[in-house]
Amino acid sequence: MKKIVVALGGNALGNTPQEQKASVIHAVKPIVDLIKQGNEVIIAHGNGPQVGMINLAFETCSMHEESLPMMPFPECGAMSQGYIGYHLQNALQAQLAEMNMSHKVATIITQVEVDPADPAFQHPSKPIGSFYNKETAEKIAAARGYVMKEDANRGYRRVVASPKPIGIVEIDMIKTLVEKGHIVITVGGGGIPVVKNGNKYDGVPAVIDKDFASAKLAEALNADMLIILTAVDKVKINFNKPDQKDLDEVNVAELQKYLAEGHFHKGSMLPKVEAALSFVNHNKNRIAIIASLEQAADAVLGKAGTLIRY
Repeated sequence: MKKIVVALGGNALGNTPQEQKASVIHAVKPIVDLIKQGNEVIIAHGNGPQVGMINLAFETCSMHEESLPMMPFPECGAMSQGYIGYHLQNALQAQLAEMNMSHKVATIITQVEVDPADPAFQHPSKPIGSFYNKETAEKIAAARGYVMKEDANRGYRRVVASPKPIGIVEIDMIKTLVEKGHIVITVGGGGIPVVKNGNKYDGVPAVIDKDFASAKLAEALNADMLIILTAVDKVKINFNKPDQKDLDEVNVAELQKYLAEGHFHKGSMLPKVEAALSFVNHNKNRIAIIASLEQAADAVLGKAGTLIRY
């Protein structure tokens, strides 16, 4: 039996609640296969489309109705954790029951601590929300104090910081549930970003990369394996070039070399590779796998995906 943290991409869950309810039925089947193999499975997930939809809804309403308050971004993240967890729980429970498996499933609304001195706060770069023309973007920036930047010549969007996670506030509760044999859904969307302020935590408008948060979770749980599920079947070098090559198995030194050579793109494979390295580095007993959702169960058996070891 292995303890496995599975990081599920938010894009695999659809862009609307209706799409998501349909998508999770497909998404949980490979995860249930892992549980059926006898593994302890902890689920993390992204929330890019979902938190963007929530944020946009409140932004649009507050623009047209002054009595409606703006919803702070950390609260939007918490809302996305709740409703994604709700859909995942239902789909998992139904699939487990169909397989005559009695596991219980719980979603933890999870706060992830970040360092207020993280350089990312000085250089916000993660786009969220809608596109605006320059004039509208400048008005929004002046009225709300947002940082607005042009995004790939498609218009201007709000950008927030993307700091690295340094701790998971609810980790003890997560450990207790895992030890009891329950399936836990946690650090959704990378977690609600918070900073320590005396005896409490304050939410900050930021986005923690879900792959880095998943690696931090796997490390805190002393997991045997981190599986990052994505849209491609393997990590590739020389991507989209005539000499493109799949990586079946790679060690830390080799992967760091490819990283230095610039094979992986920011906002795509780069954070997945960096997160895998952070989990595996200096620990010979840990394995990270980057694979497609459909091949998750085969990837654990070494039959699919890219396996990364020390």
